Amino acid sequence: MSIRKKLLLSNFGMVFIPAVLVILCGMLLYGLFEQNFRDKGGDYGYGTTKPDGASIHEVTGRMETLFAGIRFMLQYEPAKLADPVFLREMDERLDGLKAGLVVMKDGVPTFVSSYVSDVDTNELPMIHGKRKFGKGESGLSLRTGERSYAVERMEGSYPDGSRTSVYLLTDMSPFSALLPKVLPLAAGTLLLILVLTNGVLTFVVSRSFIKPLYALKQAAERIKDGNLDHELKLPGRKDEFAELGGAFEEMRIRLKQSIGLQLQYEENRKELLSNISHDLKTPITAIKGCVEGVLDGIADSAEKRDKYMRMIYRKATDMDRQIDELFLFSKLDLKRVPFHFEKLELVGYLSEHVEELKLQPGGGDRVVTLETEGLERVYVQGDREKLHRVIQNIVDNSMKYADKSPRRLAFALAVSGGEAVVRVSDNGSGIEADALPHIFERFYRADPSRTDSGGGSGLGLAIVKQIVEEHGGRIWAESVVGEGTTVGFALPLTQSERKVDGI
Repeated sequence: MSIRKKLLLSNFGMVFIPAVLVILCGMLLYGLFEQNFRDKGGDYGYGTTKPDGASIHEVTGRMETLFAGIRFMLQYEPAKLADPVFLREMDERLDGLKAGLVVMKDGVPTFVSSYVSDVDTNELPMIHGKRKFGKGESGLSLRTGERSYAVERMEGSYPDGSRTSVYLLTDMSPFSALLPKVLPLAAGTLLLILVLTNGVLTFVVSRSFIKPLYALKQAAERIKDGNLDHELKLPGRKDEFAELGGAFEEMRIRLKQSIGLQLQYEENRKELLSNISHDLKTPITAIKGCVEGVLDGIADSAEKRDKYMRMIYRKATDMDRQIDELFLFSKLDLKRVPFHFEKLELVGYLSEHVEELKLQPGGGDRVVTLETEGLERVYVQGDREKLHRVIQNIVDNSMKYADKSPRRLAFALAVSGGEAVVRVSDNGSGIEADALPHIFERFYRADPSRTDSGGGSGLGLAIVKQIVEEHGGRIWAESVVGEGTTVGFALPLTQSERKVDGI
């Protein structure tokens, strides 16, 4: 449940639950009051003197019936209100209900019930009611000594034209005495209900907030202390805290990966500097040796000096190539090399490269072939210049370790699984199985003893891998020692080419 729904339900509960509890408590108090009323035969001012077990509703009904009869007499038979027999009968009935009747004619009392004999009749004409009905008023009250009365006043006239006023007085003293006791109890009960409801709901809702916040705080403190292995768990939650916890956990994982990657980069940087130092030191040492030979007069003939100069030039060329490859690899690694992708047709593109390789100088004993499996046109999105670098680096690496004559290079192009697959196979010495997974790593050489003679930087295949992956492709190698090596790479076909291929 979301936090918003919890807060809405909590606010609704703080209103609804106290209201229900107050109603239930009211019903309970009313039931106790009603039971006492029945047990005591109406000692609370509304009952009857007979212990007949009448309820408050029953007694109130009797009084309403009696009062209605008096109103009827006042309106239709006012002469009855001057009949002593009728008045005595009415007095007896009212006395049983702890009520009384006062009849005035032209402002002078003509009948006063015995139950209300202590009332000062001169005060009755001076009280005013809150609600009028017909020719009368209700909601009047009068206090005399220790008694309180609820008063209902009705106006009428006798047959001789004189004005009459009838006052119905109901004793409210027991209720008035009970009210100061009931009100504090009701107010205290209401306050207790509000406090308990608010406290329980606040505890339940706040606990559901505080617990995940505390877990988040602990996790943040662990991250602050450098501990990125502690997993944040908020089981069973499906609210905003679960989303926050998920985002926090993802942040922790990414931060851990980022720091791990940063450490790996730092380690790679140190290794890179070490390898650069080693690879550049070798040709520099050779150049220094040649220069010293010339300066010391060892090269005392034109032929020796020419030999030394050629060696210096070759070593300087190797250094220049290593620096260029290192610069290119660094830019590729930092994603700073721009790629210019275009729709490239691979059959023609590979054919051009095969012809170029056949015409290169020094390729007299080299045999280069291309197999396209009958494909006429295969389209990929590629950068011509960068793919040329890929093919050239693979070929250079193959020719570097060629130990048979003729040196064979077999290019093969196929389409499979929505990819254009290019394979370049040679008949060289091959690569050991334990070294094969590492040949695309920078500065890795399968045969370290041949570093100097090979003249390589150890970055050729690492650059190939970077370029192929930037094209969204993949690269791999297969080799059999003594028979040769195959380097393959796959590039995604264009969308139109995939549809033609049925993929």
